[in-house]
This record gives sequence, C-alpha cells and structure tokens, in this order.
Amino acid sequence: MKAQTLTPASKSGRAAQAAGDRRRGKSKSDGWWPWLFVVPTVAGIGVFYLWPIVQTFYYSFTKWGVFGGTKFIGLDNYVRMFADSTIPQSIVNTLIYTVVVLLGIPIAVILASLIERPGLRFATLYRTLYFIPYITMPAAVGIVWRLIYNGDFGPINWFLGLFRIQGPYWTSTPGFALLAVATVGLWMSLGFNLIIISAGLREIPRELFEAAEMDGASRVRQFFSITVPLLTPSIFFVTIVTVISGFQLFDLLYVMMGKANLAMPQTQSLVYIFYNQAFLQNDKGYAAAIGILILVIIALLTAFQFRVQKRWVNYV
Repeated sequence: MKAQTLTPASKSGRAAQAAGDRRRGKSKSDGWWPWLFVVPTVAGIGVFYLWPIVQTFYYSFTKWGVFGGTKFIGLDNYVRMFADSTIPQSIVNTLIYTVVVLLGIPIAVILASLIERPGLRFATLYRTLYFIPYITMPAAVGIVWRLIYNGDFGPINWFLGLFRIQGPYWTSTPGFALLAVATVGLWMSLGFNLIIISAGLREIPRELFEAAEMDGASRVRQFFSITVPLLTPSIFFVTIVTVISGFQLFDLLYVMMGKANLAMPQTQSLVYIFYNQAFLQNDKGYAAAIGILILVIIALLTAFQFRVQKRWVNYV
C-alpha cells in the first residue's frame, strides 16, 4: 500500500483551509459541544416566547367555556374586535401615552449632556437618583403618585390652592387621567434613557468638541452639530424600547386609577382591555385576539422605525 505524498502546494492549501476554519471558529474536535451551550438558550426562547405566541394565535380562533374547554369559531373574535368601539379608543389612548413618554428622550439627552460635563462633581450620584424610579416596582410608584394626585389632600392641589386655583381630581377626570399617568411614565423612563444616552456620550471623542471650540463654535452649536448627530444610534435604541414598553401599559394605569374608576372607560389601554376580557370576563379567546393585535401593532411600529432610521441615524 503506497503512502500518499503531499506536495508543497497541497500542504499549503490544507494549512490555509485549517487557518480559515480557525478564524471562523470551526474545529474538527468541536463536535456537539457548541450545541450543548446553545440548546438551553434556544429552548428557553422557544418555550417561553415562541410557543406562547403560537398558542395565543390558535386561541384567538376559539371560544372558551365557563369551566374550560375550547371551541373553534374561526374569525368571529376578530370580527367582534374590529366592531368593538372600545378598541379604537384604547389604541388612541395607548398612542397618546407612548407619545408623552417619548418626550422624555430629548429631556434625557439634555440631562445626560449636563451630567457628563467634564469635572462635574457627584455625576454618579445624579445618575443613580434618576435611575432609581426605573428599577422601582410600578405598583409602588403608582401608589405614591396616586396620593400625590389626590384631589382632596394631594400636594399638587394643595400647592395650586395657595394661588386660589381649584385643582381637578387628576386620576378620575377624563382627559386629565391619561396625561397624569403618562407623566409618571415619562418620569420613570428618564433613568433608563439617561443611562443609555450617557454611555453614548462617553463614546464621542473629546477632540471633536475641542476642534469645534477652536473654530469658535458655541456650546449650543456643539450640542446640535456634534452631540445630537453622534447620539442618534443611542436615541434610536431608546425610541424602540420606549415604543414597545408604551404599548404594554397596564400596571401603572391599573394601580393609579383602579378598575372602578369612572374615567377608566375613556382612559383604558389595549393591555387593560386584554386583562379585562381574559381575567374578569373570562373570555380568553377574545383576549387572545386582542393580544395578537397588540403584537401586530408593535411589530409594525418597530419595522417602520427600522425602515426610517436610515434617514436620521448616523453610524460612524
């Protein structure tokens, strides 16, 4: 049996292939070990994220009995949903809440620019104070702000009373209730936005500001010509997160207003209607259809944002 001889060309070719495999992370000895580390993550995503979506989509075509059990009813839940007058109102309420919370992003940009100034003392303390509301349970935040907004003895109406201004019942008056809840949502989101934007600010080279200052650019001109354009990737990220969280409005609304509030029908969000149908009315099939609607709206808004981000986000 003749031994196979390798020419210099074949040796160099195999060496180049082995080097390429190493660069791409490939190895003959890897075997199934990489999959062993990937499987838990993939399984977790499949079991806790993808499978519930599939189940919800199926249940949206069914009707649940009082004691359990399902009956396939086709598109009846979707026909009922599009005929339900509360759905458009809840979509508008959710959009208003989301838009108000989005106003916290420019506020966070300004605050981050002030906190990240070179030589500022206690900058870490300021960031921590702004971040605490974000990590606090929404139920606890809602209870505190419900007392602040109280129409009889709340500090806001007490302060207005000093100027002989009669303050409204903030959380039980249609029109004021949604704005009151949205203002709290804006306040809670500032901490997260501030941390992300502060990290983006620290990535901007200081040489750009020094060069602009040597050219005679003012602080305001530097902010709009250097800071804001180079922060657009961070702003885009927090915009995506804010829109998604805005359409998940429930706990803050529920705690601050309560289900017996007379202003709730004019203030309820999509997720609140989902909760009401699924757990109070026990109409889980219709609730599943509303859940799919929420998923579709979030997906469309996110896709739209990714589509238009090419026009204003600067990746350098």
